[in-house]
Amino acid sequence: MIIGVPKEIKNQESRVGLLPSAAYQLVKKGHTVLVETAAGAGAGYADAEYERAGARLCADRRQVFAEADLIVKVKEPQPDEYPLLRRDQILFTYLHLAANRDLTTALLESGVTGIAYETISVNRHLPLLEPMSEIAGRMSAIVGAYYLGRPRGGSGMLVSGVPGVLPAKVLVIGGGTAGVNAARMATGMGADVTILEVDVERMHFLDISLHTAHTLYSSEQALLDQLPRVDLLIGAVLVPGAKAPKLITRDMLRQMRPGSVFVDIAIDQGGCSETSRATTHDDPVYVEEDVNHYCVANMPAAYCRTATQALTNVTFKYIETIATHGLSGALELHPELSGGLNTQGGRLTCEAVATAHGIPHEPAQA
Repeated sequence: MIIGVPKEIKNQESRVGLLPSAAYQLVKKGHTVLVETAAGAGAGYADAEYERAGARLCADRRQVFAEADLIVKVKEPQPDEYPLLRRDQILFTYLHLAANRDLTTALLESGVTGIAYETISVNRHLPLLEPMSEIAGRMSAIVGAYYLGRPRGGSGMLVSGVPGVLPAKVLVIGGGTAGVNAARMATGMGADVTILEVDVERMHFLDISLHTAHTLYSSEQALLDQLPRVDLLIGAVLVPGAKAPKLITRDMLRQMRPGSVFVDIAIDQGGCSETSRATTHDDPVYVEEDVNHYCVANMPAAYCRTATQALTNVTFKYIETIATHGLSGALELHPELSGGLNTQGGRLTCEAVATAHGIPHEPAQA
């Protein structure tokens, strides 16, 4: 099979879909790997490393898309890439279709088989999403602490406090992978952390694993009670494949102190606040209701080398299986891949995305 690795063109996206070491393994098994020139440069992987691995470099992204049977990316295709997709091709990447009707329409019109990393589920876990959720969660506490600084428009509250001065109050909505990593980092910095969660079993786990964090059953009233005292609010809610629920209203945000910070990790899926809109690493923050909003849609790209390594660790076995056995064979060997199928031959095969856009849903075909 021919595997194509284009350079990411989303704003400030420096991750790459495949490590040189992974390219080497694929070439060793008889596959052809096409890598667009400078695809890995932003993450510190030079073209020469891919050449030594046996990959073919290609200066023209159109050629990569035209020749490849399997396109391996990090982020969803951008509008300039829509016309390059075709019916007899597999696209393997993060898609987040529930928050992007235009992309959904483009994939359906192209007929491409779109497999989304973020909807592949194994034992109620999302193994291809979790590494990026870990990075985004840990990052959320770091950037939140930074934007609490007065020079950045924050309230001037130091997250850790100092002897004789109380630490900042951090509220994390959601106790999943992103939420637990946000809480872990915030407690490590000395913050007073509370996690809102609805799963009682998960709260038991959080209570055992995060000894200094508090858990609180999530409800609208709990949010209203907490927000007036919160310095840093982190939205870490996730409904796999679906739009994020809007748990925070504008009126709720008005209860927060001026200069507080809200980091919306759920922005890839549309965000969990009425006031959320996607930003970029070039211009990451805006102010609504006197609250700093950090809503960067590709947070892990800030730490692109770590993120690329973590991503390839979990995607490679699927890439290798699809390349070696084709999609049908890969679905037999890894049935969980069927959960990743979002589009196929012009049909929308992910029920959550269909619900989000009001488009008919059809089961995937092996």
